[in-house]
Amino acid sequence: MARSLLRKRKTSVIFMLTIPSIFLIWTFIAQTRVPAPPAAPSRKPFDRQNFRKSKFQFPVDQKIPEFPKVDEIHEEQKAAEPPKAPDVPQPSQSFASMQIFPSAKKSDKLIKPDNSGPLQMKPPVLPSKLNQSSGQLHPSSPPPKSDANSVGPGESGKPFLIKKDLLSPDERREYDQGWEHHAFSQYASDRISVRRYMPDIRDEGCRAQQFPSNLPKTAVIICFHNEAWSTLLRSVHSVIDTSPPGLIAEIILVDDFSDFDFLKEPLENYMKQLGIVKIVRTNVRTGLIRARLVGAHASTAEVLTFLDSHIECTPGWLEPLLDRIKSNYTNVVTPVIEIINTEDFSMGITRSKDVQVGGFGWGLTFTWHMPPSRDRDRPGAPYSPIRSPTMAGGLFSIHRDFFKLLGEYDAGMEVWGGENLELSFKTWMCGGTLETVVCSHIGHLFRSRSPYKWVSNFTNPLRRNSIRLAEVWMDDYKGFYYEQFNNELGDFGNVSDRKAIREKLKCHDFQWYLDNVYPELFLPSRALASGDIESYSDSVCLDAPTDAKDQSNVVRTLRCHRQRGNQFWLLSEAGEIRRDDRCFDSGVRPKSLGLFDCHGLGGNQRFTYEQDETIRHGDQCVEYDGLDKPIVFKPCDGSVRQKWKFNRKPYKPKISASSS
Repeated sequence: MARSLLRKRKTSVIFMLTIPSIFLIWTFIAQTRVPAPPAAPSRKPFDRQNFRKSKFQFPVDQKIPEFPKVDEIHEEQKAAEPPKAPDVPQPSQSFASMQIFPSAKKSDKLIKPDNSGPLQMKPPVLPSKLNQSSGQLHPSSPPPKSDANSVGPGESGKPFLIKKDLLSPDERREYDQGWEHHAFSQYASDRISVRRYMPDIRDEGCRAQQFPSNLPKTAVIICFHNEAWSTLLRSVHSVIDTSPPGLIAEIILVDDFSDFDFLKEPLENYMKQLGIVKIVRTNVRTGLIRARLVGAHASTAEVLTFLDSHIECTPGWLEPLLDRIKSNYTNVVTPVIEIINTEDFSMGITRSKDVQVGGFGWGLTFTWHMPPSRDRDRPGAPYSPIRSPTMAGGLFSIHRDFFKLLGEYDAGMEVWGGENLELSFKTWMCGGTLETVVCSHIGHLFRSRSPYKWVSNFTNPLRRNSIRLAEVWMDDYKGFYYEQFNNELGDFGNVSDRKAIREKLKCHDFQWYLDNVYPELFLPSRALASGDIESYSDSVCLDAPTDAKDQSNVVRTLRCHRQRGNQFWLLSEAGEIRRDDRCFDSGVRPKSLGLFDCHGLGGNQRFTYEQDETIRHGDQCVEYDGLDKPIVFKPCDGSVRQKWKFNRKPYKPKISASSS
């Protein structure tokens, strides 16, 4: 009996000692394991959450550019703080006064590699030594190229998430400074190899494609301003490491007047070791558009490939782009742009059948959408190139001669914004074709904000750029854009030289573009009703900003200002109440009205404006619930709070006279 009790007591002691051990082991594993990469998002428009994620914000440098709100009433004026522009500074002098630094004249030969012999494996650098602001740049020379067997942070495009709560005070300071300076986790980027292995993410049908051996060579032009050391190096290395030998003629790095010292001599010393990189520097802040022109003029290759400074190319990205240009020099081609996560640097994967193409709204902002059936059913689908009405503008290839024929970029544009639509329109209207090459994939860091500031002589340089392109290319359809800000065009400069290019090339008119390239675009002139939607119970109008960060802003009531903008609505023949490419939607928030990307499927986005002046959605009515409160749905009861004034006339804009 005593022996049995003793045996049970020993078992209990062992059991009690084992539980804490198991807990400690489990805790260690949980804290050190790398999260699994996120599943590729579905691009089906029915899936609300994933459909929302599939839209990108572009800018350009893309976050595809975030244009200022059309409705100035909703903007906060910060006189003490200069305005911000995504990724690109505002030029402080005229384009004509720009010079290339003597160390990077166009006549200079490409920098040749030194004779120091093959690269040697170096011992790993401790994370605490990786801060570029500490004065010790790592790497200071090209590290070995990773492969499929390499282990380390971020290899194979897997997420490398920093647990910031576990960082020391110094590490946390470094982490926060990286976000402040670059709007992505520089701390994570600095700990990932600048030559990390990225797998071939193409579909099998793409991998099976064969290309001729005599593809044209390209210059790769990368413009940067105050870019992080590790992301800039990773961009350059990925271009070289994933391209067949001989197809890259030169890499032109255009430094748009950076402030960081490490982007001066240290960058030159590093790039000398690559043997194919040429650094060109501007002596003023020029902006992306003009910096790219500097890069194009400094290059000599047959094809120009423009890339951003925080990208990663993947295997097989280059050949299909060059093949399309070889087949027809008027083809302008873009890769599939994959999203690199700004926190953990994981890369998404888009299947060929899910690739989206570019569009635009009448606010002249770039949009993404699923291609229409006529393009989805193209010969060779889903692996053949697909037509795209517009491009985001950050990553593309174009033949040098065709670029010149089209008048290159409009050098009268400021900073960036609008240049992508201008190049898209004139490509199509002047005899070219704009395609997304679904078998080419390049990752891009899309930042949620811009870390850069600029000063401009113009109140709204992005609008000014858009007015310039509208004046030249959109004919009377420019009125749809102009009326969004009451035709107050301001000083947009002289565009007579740009119009002369269109006339010389005998380009199509904008009606041809809408009929043949983008017939899916909603035309405000076909609207059944247009204008403010004003409540009968109070002098308030339905209002919602277009540029909400979460893509699902709520419609509410504010005092009517008669300035269009956020209070301008159109009722389509399909029963959509919309502005540009965003529609009233009942499914964004419970029992309230939201604004969401138009999907054309009816359902949550189908509304009717009845003869009794109610706005119905099924058996529910849109009801006023108080000033500056979200609109709600209630059972229809005929009350004055459910009645709205909405002009039952199609939208006919007034056309402002051109200043040039």
